[in-house]
Amino acid sequence: MALSIESPGNTPVSSPSQYLTFELGDEMFAVGTLNVREIIEYGPITSVPLLPSSIRGVINLRGAAVPVLDLGVRFRGERTVQTSRTCFVILEVQSGAARKLVGIIVDAVSEVLEIADQDIEPSLNFGSDVRADFLLGIGKLESGFVLLLDIGRVLSLEHVEVLATLESSLPATPDSSLGTSL
Repeated sequence: MALSIESPGNTPVSSPSQYLTFELGDEMFAVGTLNVREIIEYGPITSVPLLPSSIRGVINLRGAAVPVLDLGVRFRGERTVQTSRTCFVILEVQSGAARKLVGIIVDAVSEVLEIADQDIEPSLNFGSDVRADFLLGIGKLESGFVLLLDIGRVLSLEHVEVLATLESSLPATPDSSLGTSL
């Protein structure tokens, strides 16, 4: 199953693109707002056996089982530690002919920024814990830099196959409350 992400950074655009910025460890990351469905408070995660360690399990989002990826494990090999600011960013990604929801755990959401194409440098391996191929580029801000994630590459083929299997094997729950376990 192929996964493609419609990211603003993949095509040339004359106007600035919008990115949701968030913290993970000591680094600032961003994803294109076109992929962001919503941001929700951190809540219970239901573990699912035999998943890669970076997929923490699923959450119940208004009755739908949404798989959750821990970027701390994916990038640094360390689980994200829950704090009062930890939350889920729910992303909508293209998977084959369908659009799927995937949650990512982040330390804190910061803000939505507009970053012009001329303020985005190619991604290089410059000492970050994140592989250069996971990045669309590095956004230059007045306050520093932000790593622009290519969420399609972060979700490897292995993850896509696991997430597709999860979705097809888990029934939707009738419970419509947010943050309850399945």
